[in-house]
Amino acid sequence: MAPASTLAPESAPGSESAKARTVLVAENLGRSYHGNAVVSEVNLTIPAGQTVAVLGPSGAGKSTMLRCLAGLEPLETGSVGFQGELLSKAGSKPRSVGGRIGMVFQQFNLFPHLTATENVALAPVRVRGVSRAQAREEAHELLARVGLAERRDHYPYELSGGQQQRVAIARALAMRPELMLFDEPTSALDPEFTREVLAVMRDLADSGMTIVVVTHEMGFARRSADRVVFMADGRIVEDGPAETLFTAARHERTRAFFEQILGE
Repeated sequence: MAPASTLAPESAPGSESAKARTVLVAENLGRSYHGNAVVSEVNLTIPAGQTVAVLGPSGAGKSTMLRCLAGLEPLETGSVGFQGELLSKAGSKPRSVGGRIGMVFQQFNLFPHLTATENVALAPVRVRGVSRAQAREEAHELLARVGLAERRDHYPYELSGGQQQRVAIARALAMRPELMLFDEPTSALDPEFTREVLAVMRDLADSGMTIVVVTHEMGFARRSADRVVFMADGRIVEDGPAETLFTAARHERTRAFFEQILGE
């Protein structure tokens, strides 16, 4: 098995040097579909080692914003910078960053004809250019990290939804990302499997991985996020420390959302 250090970034995410860095900057993001604005005037800065939870009602533009941050959507206004370099800007095709931004979606999108190990090892061989043997070793290590060491030779149809989502997380980690984006990763899961996936995400957050997660899981956002971004109508309404937004939000729209969700 490969030593843990082979899977770590050059600066450990939780180190002082990592915390001093800014991983991602979004300025004045705008995106619309069929003439309808979905994301408008979004400004966001993500420091290294921080976990940011993006909350808001359905249709607020959260997932579209996340896709813009990942370079998966063309911008109509604004720009996104990643690690000091321009990732995307209005009017131009987003630049590929080769897996340095990992993304986990609502659907698992695993290859059904590949085992868990093969799903995780595929991209490192094809994109990072590592040997098949090294990729398998790293895949085994990552699957153990997400609690699937004993299921590594199983096919997706032999895994529960929570296990498949954990394979998807391991697959994203195999590219050694400097930023992990999660788009409602538990929305398609039953409560039992939701807990499994949230436990893996908490472990990543505790390890210092830089994370932005769109979620409806209020407990995770409150306990595990450093920061909460609240969105409504395609805009960021409020952005601050998680506990502050949960207990003393400044904006009426934010307070109304938490009162409705939490029943307070």
